[in-house]
Amino acid sequence: MPEHPLHRFFCAQRPRPTFEWERYQQRDVLIIDHPRCQAVFSRQGAQLLHFQPAGERPWLWCAEQWPEVGAIRGGVPVCWPWYGRHPSEDLWPAHGWARLLDWKLIDSSEDEEGVSLKWRLDLCDWQVDLHARLGSRMELSLSTEHQDSEPCQLSHALLAYWRISDVSEIALSGLEDIDGYDRLSRQACREHGALKLKGSCQKVYPGTPRVQLHDPAWQRELCIDTGDSDDTVVWHPGNRPLMGVSGRESQGFVCVEAASGSDAGLSLAPGQRAHLRLQAHRLN
Repeated sequence: MPEHPLHRFFCAQRPRPTFEWERYQQRDVLIIDHPRCQAVFSRQGAQLLHFQPAGERPWLWCAEQWPEVGAIRGGVPVCWPWYGRHPSEDLWPAHGWARLLDWKLIDSSEDEEGVSLKWRLDLCDWQVDLHARLGSRMELSLSTEHQDSEPCQLSHALLAYWRISDVSEIALSGLEDIDGYDRLSRQACREHGALKLKGSCQKVYPGTPRVQLHDPAWQRELCIDTGDSDDTVVWHPGNRPLMGVSGRESQGFVCVEAASGSDAGLSLAPGQRAHLRLQAHRLN
């Protein structure tokens, strides 16, 4: 398994400040180097592209090459204000505007346990905040405030690409005995044991299970908590090619996502907020 493509920022011998901006592949990226963890965010999308607790392998996968313009594949894209295809506008971008726009870093701080960041996007009559707490564990929370005078529809997701040894070797537990839906076969599904991916996968599990990602080759188990989201989504393209991603690269990730409103959408009244959360910690 090659090293993480953003590992280059942490190879220098010189001391690095905890927070430092760099320019990489035509994007502004924030390099975070703390005794408890290392991380990289892009200003575009407020996207966490790399996270690595001290002494561990990276937790998140990121593509080696990014498109000159458009969405960066990898890390934890913020899908907002719609998840997947727009329900009526076919020419609008998949997964919404948020991952294509530059966010403002409102606040950043550190303590002995890690770092905290707050990103904000103001768009039309919406205010969206992404809070991140990074240390020995990863915590992301997304908050949307609807400031228009009319009700609106919303769907959103924190679409995490988890870095793994090989997609054919891992297993996902915690999804057993949940009535899910297989979007590829368009039928109900139910896991009677740990989920092992054999080819393409796009399954939706309602509720908020805590998913355990077992990676025997790396002797690692991560607990992924999708908080109070409507759905937990498991996705992998299988052998289907992804634009800008080699087949070798695509074997090194699996997506376990927190999503809400992806079916009928969430209806927000004026002044109402919607929340989404994704957390992860190591089990062993």
